[in-house]
Amino acid sequence: MTEPRWLSADERRAWLALLSVTTLLPAALDAHLTSLGRLSLFDYSVLAMLSETDGRSLPMKELAARTSASLSRLSHVVSKLERRGWIDREPSPDDARVTNAHLTDLGWETILDLAPDHVERVREIVFDGLDENDTRLLADVAEKIVAQLDDASWIFRDVTRDPGLPCPKHRAAPGQGAEAPGRDGGVQAAGDGGARPLGDGGARPLGGGGVQATRGGGAKAAGDGGGAA
Repeated sequence: MTEPRWLSADERRAWLALLSVTTLLPAALDAHLTSLGRLSLFDYSVLAMLSETDGRSLPMKELAARTSASLSRLSHVVSKLERRGWIDREPSPDDARVTNAHLTDLGWETILDLAPDHVERVREIVFDGLDENDTRLLADVAEKIVAQLDDASWIFRDVTRDPGLPCPKHRAAPGQGAEAPGRDGGVQAAGDGGARPLGDGGARPLGGGGVQATRGGGAKAAGDGGGAA
């Protein structure tokens, strides 16, 4: 019988810290959003994912993937958000068999109202205690773990990613250079090699593309180059 691969002291320390983060962080953000707008972190994530796409619309299957939810759970939540006037469902213009979730104008206004406070809370909890090197290391480590779980995750296709940073599983060995794979788990870049702004009117209120939404539907560069969670 093979001996179990018990965790070393350092591995156990890392594992317990990660487990605590995955428990405490969502709970803290959920409580904060509930106090702000009577919606959960998952509700907010659904609105946020839609707000960051062209036309503020996504197929339900893709939205489920981006929110790490089953279609049944997402459908239940979208129905709730429909009743609040924040989302509506419509047939895809490309395929009538596909249902898209669309962020309404009221939903867009809701995101614009909530995003500043939500981002500030994320900064307080996560980033205020980290320096730039910590943040890069956190991103690298988190992406490696995501790649073990799902190397085709949408985060590796996010157009705001540096095209030189493909999925960790697809990164070239040292000295071989790096190529960004396509939609099978890589990244998409804009035609000019940069990241294109997302959302209706060129606004990206929630993502890390250095673009901050304005109420007029336009976009301006964020002062620190960052965005919301």
